[in-house]
Amino acid sequence: MIDRQLVLHINWYLLGLTVLLFAAGVLNLYSASAFRLSEGTTLNNFYSRQLVWGCAGLLAMLLFMIIDYRHFRFLSWYIYIVSLVLLACVFFWGVSIYGAQRWLSLGFVSFQPSELVKVGVIILTAHVLSNNEHPLKLKDLIKVLIIAIIPVVIVARQPDLGSALVILFILGGIIVYQGIDRKIVKILLVLLPMLAPLFWFLLQDYQKTRLLSFINPAQDPLGSGYHVIQSQIAVGSGGFWGKGFMEGTQSQLRFLPEKHTDFAFSVFGEEWGFLGALVLLIIFCAFLYQVLSASQEAKDRFGSLLCVGVFFYFFLQIMVNMGMVLGLLPVVGIPLPFISYGGTSAMVNFIMVGLVINVSMRRYLFKS
Repeated sequence: MIDRQLVLHINWYLLGLTVLLFAAGVLNLYSASAFRLSEGTTLNNFYSRQLVWGCAGLLAMLLFMIIDYRHFRFLSWYIYIVSLVLLACVFFWGVSIYGAQRWLSLGFVSFQPSELVKVGVIILTAHVLSNNEHPLKLKDLIKVLIIAIIPVVIVARQPDLGSALVILFILGGIIVYQGIDRKIVKILLVLLPMLAPLFWFLLQDYQKTRLLSFINPAQDPLGSGYHVIQSQIAVGSGGFWGKGFMEGTQSQLRFLPEKHTDFAFSVFGEEWGFLGALVLLIIFCAFLYQVLSASQEAKDRFGSLLCVGVFFYFFLQIMVNMGMVLGLLPVVGIPLPFISYGGTSAMVNFIMVGLVINVSMRRYLFKS
């Protein structure tokens, strides 16, 4: 049972914002699941499946709240290794969807190990850096980079560029928070611009096409640029007030592709307009503020680093998804937390919140 003292110190603001975002996501998915036919409106079952995953996610969040987060420090290597093993299993027994082999099937359900490995990377990185309060030297930096590079290489081979970028961004955010020796910063400022062009040759052909379409979507309006063009039309047609719930033309008439996953925010923008999108953005900002506040209030370095990793996990996905929907960033297949459809990602989102609440509600139980 949870100690009564712990319950009193639960971050109810963060918990409430999480439930609010998930509820908004399910409502948005209900609309995104609909498409109009001559005989009426038909619904897919995306929203109902998301509800099931959400319930499972809430249970997982409760579990990650109950277990004292300091125990995860000693379990960090085990969690990381298990997540890597599951990730490697995808190459042998993975299910291929849309040309990408990213899922493992258990018969009654499929899950995405690349989402679970993000939890392992955050916990292990926080553990490795928790004993070092000084800016990272080259030896320490290499040690931490290896933690992320192994899963990034495996994930990129699936291919799943979006998840690979999220893992790198999480690690980069934690490293910046920790601090780096000035000499290493100077070296990186010289090397990174020189190595950046090599990144182009590591991309798959479809990924290169997406980047070129980002520069000029009109170059191939019915092919690689179609997603972005239809998304911009959907969001723009929402105007200030929006067209109303389930009244969007781009989404309901099936012009908008992937409207339940990567472009779920386009559906939201079309139906609720600029005002609704602004309210959603404010809720996300309040959510991120609560996560960041928990990192500052944590009574040990491990807890603080955990929260920082979770902050960058959510921050990147919110920024990149909204950016690509509006045509401000290339399409890289990163979902919008709690809004986009995805069972494993929904569960991981709740687990991440559970870790932060865990750190937050135990801040009064021991001294730093």
